[in-house]
Amino acid sequence: MSVLSSGLDPYRVQLNNVTEVTMFTLLGFTDDFELQVYLFVLFLAIYIFTLVGNLGLVLLVMVDPRLHNPMYYFLSVLSSLDACYSSVVTPKMLVNFLAENKSISLIGCATQMLLFVTFGTTESLLLAAMAYDRYLAIYTPLLYSVNMTPRVFVPLITASYVGGLLHATLHTVATFHLSFCASNEIRHVFCDIPPLLAISCSDTHVNQLLLFYFVGSIEIFTILIVLISYGFILLAILRMRSAEGRRKVFSTCGSHLTGVTIYHGTILFMYVRPSSSYTLGHDMIVSVFYTIVIPMLNPIIYSLRNKDVKEAVKKLLDKNWLINKVYF
Repeated sequence: MSVLSSGLDPYRVQLNNVTEVTMFTLLGFTDDFELQVYLFVLFLAIYIFTLVGNLGLVLLVMVDPRLHNPMYYFLSVLSSLDACYSSVVTPKMLVNFLAENKSISLIGCATQMLLFVTFGTTESLLLAAMAYDRYLAIYTPLLYSVNMTPRVFVPLITASYVGGLLHATLHTVATFHLSFCASNEIRHVFCDIPPLLAISCSDTHVNQLLLFYFVGSIEIFTILIVLISYGFILLAILRMRSAEGRRKVFSTCGSHLTGVTIYHGTILFMYVRPSSSYTLGHDMIVSVFYTIVIPMLNPIIYSLRNKDVKEAVKKLLDKNWLINKVYF
């Protein structure tokens, strides 16, 4: 007896015959074990440097009274965010380089996506808040201590995290509401959105639109804040008569602008484009860059050109050297 003559829904019968995926396999970069060992050593070194650099910067802001101002509070939050951002992706990737079983559970994959999208979106919003902070400090320096109080910067930081969590929840729910029955092999090193959409056997048109419009809207909003803030900063620089004042402004703002440009450039390339232009190999390299490499670069970008941070590091090292000398 046929399905139609029996009165059963053929679509429902088809779904019942499909086994839903409960485990995924992260294929990673290559199957060559020797190359995987080299990659393991490389990314382990990057991860250690990321943790030491970012957590060291957080510690520096905590212990040095000269860094107890809103600018460095924002910077310490950014550093802790980068340490968490990298930790969501890198440890699992390092294990997979040496393990034969490269699987990750459905819940584990969803959790990884939720966390890395949360931290990624939070970083975009936080960079915009940092640009606004620099605008207040440079364009209205006499009112800075009044305008940027804990009642202002704490809600800005909190709003960045809340916005990141809401955005991540939207995409995680939308992605894992899909059916994964065609394949469980993700051509990536972590559970990113585009490669998961690529292996879904459901219609992903709505998901592609959500990705394009929501990420695009957040990028436009945050980039506009950065551009407007730095437009006013440029006006303030042009009004300065002191060459030393201009140099100091360029040293503090140039590092932030460099970090913003690198981060937003990779995000725009990765997510705000037509789905037909996705190439999983290139996209995997780009996504590894903004989730693993940029968190390593940020402490360098924000420290090398910052006189206060360099002096705080020197003071901390000199203090530790003196303590060790007295002890021994």
